[in-house]
Amino acid sequence: MTKRDYYEILGVAKTATKDEIKKAYRTLALKYHPDRNPDNKESEEKFKEAAEAYGILSDEKKRQQYDQFGHAGESMGGFNQGAQNGMNMNDIFEHFGDIFGDIFSGQQASGRGGRKKTKLTPKQGHDLQKEVSISLKEAFEGVKKDLTYYHFAACEECSGSGAEKNSKPESCTQCSGSGQVFFKQGFFNFAQTCPRCGGEGLIIKDPCKKCKGQSRIQKYGTISITIPKGIFDQADLRIQGKGDAGIYGGTSGDLYIKVHVIADKQFHRVNDDLECTIMLTYPQLVFGAEVDITSIDESTETIKIPQGCKVGERIVIAGKGFHKIRGRTRGDLVVITNCNVPKKISPKAQELLKEYSAEIGTETSNRNGGISGFFKKFLG
Repeated sequence: MTKRDYYEILGVAKTATKDEIKKAYRTLALKYHPDRNPDNKESEEKFKEAAEAYGILSDEKKRQQYDQFGHAGESMGGFNQGAQNGMNMNDIFEHFGDIFGDIFSGQQASGRGGRKKTKLTPKQGHDLQKEVSISLKEAFEGVKKDLTYYHFAACEECSGSGAEKNSKPESCTQCSGSGQVFFKQGFFNFAQTCPRCGGEGLIIKDPCKKCKGQSRIQKYGTISITIPKGIFDQADLRIQGKGDAGIYGGTSGDLYIKVHVIADKQFHRVNDDLECTIMLTYPQLVFGAEVDITSIDESTETIKIPQGCKVGERIVIAGKGFHKIRGRTRGDLVVITNCNVPKKISPKAQELLKEYSAEIGTETSNRNGGISGFFKKFLG
């Protein structure tokens, strides 16, 4: 019977690399493996055929001879170890143990020829998140807050090792330090995490009495945090290394603090501007005035009300708003004018207002986009 070309069997080009040849063989080995195709002679033959092709093409010397002489190279004695004509299935599995170990057991045992571990694997601690509420004034000025929270801290008794002093982790006897236990089912080799050591390959035979071998303990502690000027509502602050301590010497997680800014009755924030409303009398709006106001940080600012100032006028004091988180500049203080209309006035004031009304007239103008109206009578 004429043999098929080895490159054709594996479905690769003659210029294929070793990795491409190995990958192609793995695919065919999975497809035609006897455990996946029980009592299927055709699949078994294709499985052997693929193993034979891989045995030749994976060996640099044999591949060079095959490229030069083709299958005739067998008669020259160059393919003796690779040809599978005289090999049974067990021979194939033994000969290509590295391939089938990778495919069917997941990974090689770490204790076979590798360096055994001497300490437990460090694991990073979890990040934590807390919330803090501050006033708008505190957001404007910046503030320090003491925050208490539960977190894991490294055990001081064992310095985070989990073992008693003068004691070290020992190799797990169940998995011989590999971290895995292996078993066989048919042609398949299976591996699973060692139930005794949890995959570490090491166990603590003499655990620390304080942390019971966990390398860390839970604490209720207090941390002082600095909230910067200009912080905004719903901002997240990150404090590096203040989350849960790592396990067995691993790095600590971070602490994230979400900031809630409580609304203020007099001031409010728009982007980086601080806005407030000032109540003025009608004469102040008409004649103009200089008014001292107290800002949110108790500082005093003098503002000028222009003559004929309208209600809703925005008077801007540059650079007196919130500090920008990114940068050195500040927003503005914006003062919005309003008119204080008294509900009750003296009889004399009533007469004077009526005289004023008669003097300036009672017809309104629509030059600014409003609607005009005609006076009928005073209600008071």
